[in-house]
This record gives sequence, structure tokens and C-alpha cells, in this order.
Amino acid sequence: MIVFTFPGQGSQKAGMGEHWQQHPSWELVSEASSVLGRDLEGLLLHTGAEELTRTDNAQLATFLMSLIVLDAVERLGVEPAVAAGHSLGEYSALVASGSLAFEDGLHLVHARGSAMLAATTSRAGTMAAVLGLDDDDVEVACARCESDVWVANYNAPGQVVIAGSPEGVADASAVAKELGAKKVMPMAVSGAFHTPFMEPARSALRAAIDTADLREAELPIYANVDARPHTAASEWSSLLGAQLCSPVRWRQTLHNLGDAGANVVVELGPGGVLTGMAKRTLTGASTLSVSTPGDLDRLLSLLAMPSDSSHGIHEGEHLFATERMVVSPAAGVFTPAPGVGSGFELSPGCVLGTVGDHEVRSPFHGTLVNMLAVEGERVTPSQPIAWLRSL
Repeated sequence: MIVFTFPGQGSQKAGMGEHWQQHPSWELVSEASSVLGRDLEGLLLHTGAEELTRTDNAQLATFLMSLIVLDAVERLGVEPAVAAGHSLGEYSALVASGSLAFEDGLHLVHARGSAMLAATTSRAGTMAAVLGLDDDDVEVACARCESDVWVANYNAPGQVVIAGSPEGVADASAVAKELGAKKVMPMAVSGAFHTPFMEPARSALRAAIDTADLREAELPIYANVDARPHTAASEWSSLLGAQLCSPVRWRQTLHNLGDAGANVVVELGPGGVLTGMAKRTLTGASTLSVSTPGDLDRLLSLLAMPSDSSHGIHEGEHLFATERMVVSPAAGVFTPAPGVGSGFELSPGCVLGTVGDHEVRSPFHGTLVNMLAVEGERVTPSQPIAWLRSL
């Protein structure tokens, strides 16, 4: 059972788009720039670390990088059984599930980042990671403080993030150390995210959510608010609004995924923070972070590994490592090539048809299993055209 996970802000890194510039999935950057009317290529390639850390920039850059990686993985024909995202990553997961269109996701993430930035200016806040202390004791540490401080993220066993006023976080950090915390690490953030300090951002985000076309998800997405799977658009409309001021229950999500049979957890996007959490929490699962094009081969190798008693049978991917998708090079009407059909043996460069004036060529050597587009169908760039099995 394959799970796709998507990171939140904090995973961004200056220049993180560099490795993807020559990959076909980089075309999403120009599409996103047109949708939002700003230079997002510069954001992924040239923006400095300090500016990229600002919450609106961090969210938009991380979301776009995650969708670039998702597009690249989908071109391999790999699909998950379920998905989950950490904080901002929920929006990536919603796009991956088909519940949210790419354009709507961009608008929502832009609105979310702007609203949260405004909330950080209205009330100063900060966050800190508490290591080596049980969840209950971290909650006790927060409860013992008179200043505002709450648990913001339940990340993994022995890793909890607290957030609130600078005074509250400092006081709770001291109490946590008294209760046995091995370490408390202040975080370089400008606000107390996932706490009541984000309440001013909810109305602006709610207005943006109301204009988005949320649809029934094609696969379950585990929500941060309750760590449970959801598919209904009506549920996600309220869950996204509640998420701003509620703690991220990521540890609980991982445990619930494990109970549901998840045995392959793949993180799509910059960094590998969620992969580390999954390794600590799901000891019997295979984990992998896909953040560069070189990781795509590692993903195929992982899926090609024989299943054993500890990993079970891989379920949830659309295609295995011996199978490939051929996708459309452009938008337009598809016309199949004469004589090409199921069982046809393809060689690299073989023409499967045309999309407008563009030829659809197979980059692989294999046997055609099925045509996924029919004659006269209007297709979009990267839409699957044919399914083949490699020789």
C-alpha cells in the first residue's frame, strides 16, 4: 500500500528548483507563473534563503516544488493508494487526489500564505521543537505556563513542536526540560502557526476556499485535524479552515496509516523531513524521499523489489516498475497512428499518434498494453496517452 506524503513550509531551500530545470515537469512553473502573475521561476532558482523563509514565499515555493515532483512521478505511472500532507502539504495532497485543480491549489496557497503573513504581523509568535519527551508531558509543560503556548505539531514519537508568544514558548521550554526533555530547539519562524494566533487568517482563507472548486477525492487523504481519511469535498472545505488553528496530528496520522496497511511511504517535494518521521514511526515500512530527478530511479527500484512478509504486497500504484506511461507533449486533439493497438511492440521513438501538430512518440521499448486516449479526444499536456509494458 503506497502512501504519498507532502511536506510543509520549512522544507524549502534556496535554489531548490535547479535540478528540475531540464525535466519536462518544469513546465508547471511557467503555468503557475501565468496563473498568479508573478515570476515563480525566480522564486525557485534565485530567491535568497531569508526571503524564501517568509511564510507566503515558503508556502508557495514548497507547494510548487511538490507538484513538480508529483508530476514527474505520475509520468512514470506510479499512483498512491492514499495521501497525506503536513500542514501546507495537505493542499498538495488534495491536488494529487484530484480533489483540487492545480490552478485552484495555487490560488488557495497564495491566499493562505498572505493571510498567515498578515496574522504574524498582528501578533508576535514563535515555535520550538521539544525532543525526547512524551506528548502528554509536552502538553503538561504548556498547561503549566501562564503565557500563551500550545502544542502545534505532534510530529513523531519524542518530537513535538510548541508555539505561542515568545514568553510562553520560553516558559514551556524550561518546564519541558524540567520534565525530562533531551533538547528544545527554537525554530526560525515568524509566527505561532497552528495555534489560536492564526485566528485572524481564517476569514481570508475561508473566503478563498469558498471560491475554489473542491471535488470528491479519487483517493483518501488523511487530515491534519483528526488524523483520519476523508474524500468528501464538503468535509475538506471545513477541515482546511480548522487546520490553521489546530495542531498537526502527524504522528497519529502515521500510526493510522500503518494500521491501515501502509508499507511504502514516499515523500514528494523538497527536503526529507517527513521521511525521517516515517522511519521513526513506521518501523516496518519502506520509506523514500523524492526531491530530485535522480530519486525517480530509486523510486522505481523500490517498487521493483520483491515483496516479503514485512512489506506485504505493493498496492495502490497504477503501474509497477516494469510498466510505463506515454504522455501527451501538448494540448490538442489526439489522432492515433494507423495500425497501432494493443500488443503492438514499440521501440524508442515509435510514433503512437499526434496531438495537433505534435507527434506522440514512445521514449521506451515495450509492448503496448492499451491506448488511454481515443481518436478525437481533446487532451492536455502530460495527460496519459498510452500504457505499455517494458521489455
